[in-house]
Parts: sequence; C-alpha cells; structure tokens
Amino acid sequence: MSKDAEKQKRIHDTAPSPKFAEFMHGGWASLPLTDLGVSPVVKNCVARRKILSEAFKGLRIVLPSGADKVRSNDCYYLYRPHSAFAYYTGVQGSEANPDAVLVLEPNGDAHDAILFIMPRSTRDTDAFYRDAKYGELWVGRRYTTDDAKSRYQIETRSVSDLEKFLSDKKPAVVIRGEDSKIDAQIPVHEKDGEFLIFTSEQRLIKDEYEIDQLQKAVDATGRGFDDMIKVLQQATTHERGERVVEGAFYARARAEGNDLGYNTIAAAGSHACVLHWVRNDGQVKNGELMLIDAGIEMESYYTADITRTLPVNGKFTDAQRALYMLVYESQKAGFAAAKAGVTIAEINAACQEVLAKGLEKLGVLPTSAEESLKPENGYHKRWTLHGVSHMLGMDVHDCAQAKRDVYMGPLAAGMVITIEPGLYIQPDDELFAPEFRGIGIRIEDDVLITETGCINLSENLPRHPDEIESWMAKVLK
Repeated sequence: MSKDAEKQKRIHDTAPSPKFAEFMHGGWASLPLTDLGVSPVVKNCVARRKILSEAFKGLRIVLPSGADKVRSNDCYYLYRPHSAFAYYTGVQGSEANPDAVLVLEPNGDAHDAILFIMPRSTRDTDAFYRDAKYGELWVGRRYTTDDAKSRYQIETRSVSDLEKFLSDKKPAVVIRGEDSKIDAQIPVHEKDGEFLIFTSEQRLIKDEYEIDQLQKAVDATGRGFDDMIKVLQQATTHERGERVVEGAFYARARAEGNDLGYNTIAAAGSHACVLHWVRNDGQVKNGELMLIDAGIEMESYYTADITRTLPVNGKFTDAQRALYMLVYESQKAGFAAAKAGVTIAEINAACQEVLAKGLEKLGVLPTSAEESLKPENGYHKRWTLHGVSHMLGMDVHDCAQAKRDVYMGPLAAGMVITIEPGLYIQPDDELFAPEFRGIGIRIEDDVLITETGCINLSENLPRHPDEIESWMAKVLK
C-alpha cells in the first residue's frame, strides 16, 4: 500500500487476507474511457497561461489545486479546487481532485505547462479497493495521465513525481496556504505576494466564455428561486421553515450546477436584518417578508449572486411596500451609475443618496439627508450597513486579492459586479414606527459593465413589487 493510502487507512480497517488480496487482482475487464473530448475552456486557458508566463519570465510557476478539507475525522467537505488552478487548467466540477498541481516550467522567455495529478488507481495495485481517500471503489474513477493530457491538452504526470521534479529548488512563485507539502518544499520567493495579486487581477475582466457561464449560473439560479417560491407555504407549516426553502434551492444547485456558490441566506421576518443569516433555522410566517440571497455555482465554478425579498403570502403590506420601493429606487440609481470609468464607490454613493433621502422623508434621520451623506456623519448607515457592489466570477467575492486601488478603481468593460442596496430595520429600533420594525430588504442583481452602461444578467428575475406579486402568483398557479 502506498504511503498516502496508509495515512488514509481508518483505525477500524483490517488488512485483507492474502487470498482475498490475490482474488481482488484478477477478473477485471479493461474499460478505457472513450470520447473524453477536450475541455471547453482549453483555448481560453492557453491564452491565460501565456499572459501569466509573460508576467513571470524565468520563474517556475506553481499553482496547487489544494488539499481537501476535513469536515470531521475522516469525512471531507465536497471538494472544490482553488479558483486560480481551475482558471489556468480548465479542470472543472466533478473532474477536479485534491492534491493536483499545475507547474509552468521556464523555457527561455516562455513556459511549458505540466499538470501533476493523482492518476487512476489501477487494478494492478491494492489502492483501488483499500485507499479510502483515492481508491476507485471508494471515491470513483479518476483520469489516467493520458486521459488528463487528452482532456486538458497539457502534458500530464503523476503527482508522485512532483517532489523529485521540484527538488532542484529553481526559483519559483507559488500560491501558498493551499498545499502544505508544496509550501514546505518550495522556498518563499519575494514575488509570491505579487503572484497572488496577479492571478486575482487577471480575472477581473471576463471573456466570452466566462460571461456565458455567469449567464447560465444566473438562469439556473432563477429556476432555483421558482423552486423556493413553490415551497413557501409548505415552509410555513414547519418549525424550521427557512430550511425547507433553503433545501429546495440546494436541490436545484446540485441538479443543474456543481454546488451552491455560497451558503444560502434564507431569512424570514426579522432574521432578514442579520446581514449574513445562514443558520436558516427559523419559522416562515404569512404576512412577513423573506429575504433570500442565493446563487448556483456551475461546473465551471462561475456563480450567480442574487437576492430577492418576497412576501411569504404573495402580497406586500403598505409598510413593506414603502420600504421596498425605497430600496428599488436605490438600486435603479446604481444601475444608472454603472458603466466603464466609474468606480464601485461612485455606484455605492448613487444608491446611498436615494436611501438617505428616503429615510429623511420617513422622519428617522437626526439631520437632513445632505448632512447625513457627509463622510463625518453617515447617520443613514444605521439602516444600510454594507456597500452595494463587489466583483463576481469564479468566487462570489471574486478577485479579492487584487490591489485595493485596482479593485476600487475605475471599472472596465467586461467586469461583472453586483448591485445590492438594502435597508434593515431591527425589531428593537424605536426610531421607526412598529409596522416597520423587523423588516429587512435587499435587492441584488448581477451586471456586466459595458462602455456606455451595464447589462443586468439577472433582469429576468422580477424586482418591482407588482412584478414580484405577479411572479409568485404565476409560479404557484
């Protein structure tokens, strides 16, 4: 048994008898994979690696997929590779496995790409039935090195060869914190930080494939919202109705995508005033609103990030509608401001101005909206704590390692961001009349920045309260 297999052997496992081991090695048909096809993003990955190569000439470039994460004892979370590894290799969804590494090896002024993987556990070893981490009868079939080479159009070797390959200690940059073995073997380089930033900033502007995947994620998420609307009344009969709603969306995410893009927020009633409410263990009551922030991640790892606030019984009350319309008009101002050349801060300011003026009319501000909007005041932020935009892509908060002046600098055509203003009136906030207390509202859409404006990728999900009521009635018909 391999060292890796031995590490994964659980304490209650017992060694097979010699006769059983011998028996397991015979009687297997040869079943090579056929018609693998080429990863749909191979051409994009070649171009991406070329840009990366030009930025780090002469340096070995190491991109680990990352180890799997322990949930409990010898049980692991569903595996997802580091986004940079997927971005430069084209390894996606169920094809991804832990402990793989992409190496770009210097070759003059360019680099040669080499993919190191844990290949298929073939029947001439005992790993295929004894190795709980990699064995085929435990976790399913993986590609051979030839399979992977064909699929991703990259020279592919066994990861067991990687330690020797790296032993020459060539100067190398690496994304650290993903694979402890790689971190230990490769000395820290002064450009490691620059490398991490570069791999994040390169993803800021999306190509056609990425935009198409984001649109698919948005469309699937829309169907997931339909599923949640269908179970809203069922949810009112369950003591943890929020989880009934959450579960309906999860089923759609696993059926149409790879997974959830992030933990679903299914916040009914005053739970909507908790910005990252993911416990989802509360009741769902008729007459209240439910804030749902959810996104499906596709096999390509591109994810949607959409929020809708829905009346549980299908109809807004006057107080709910008044607050909702304020958020709706705020988001419209954000859409109007969004275009190439403006900043996220400017979009946020456009949304905040509408919210502040609306709060002034509601009589809750201690000053005018104009005074509140001054940086030294900000009273209106009591009810709207967060910014309204972030980058979106392979990660729900995409490109997070980009330098602040780049991330927060002028937007460019091809960037995809969210626009998501919100108002949250805590249940104990005595500055608001009782009918408004415990109401949380957020409207979030995913937009593609263009030279002259923005395209709302999630435009087909209703936003106006009249449209929401009609949508819910149609889905429930």
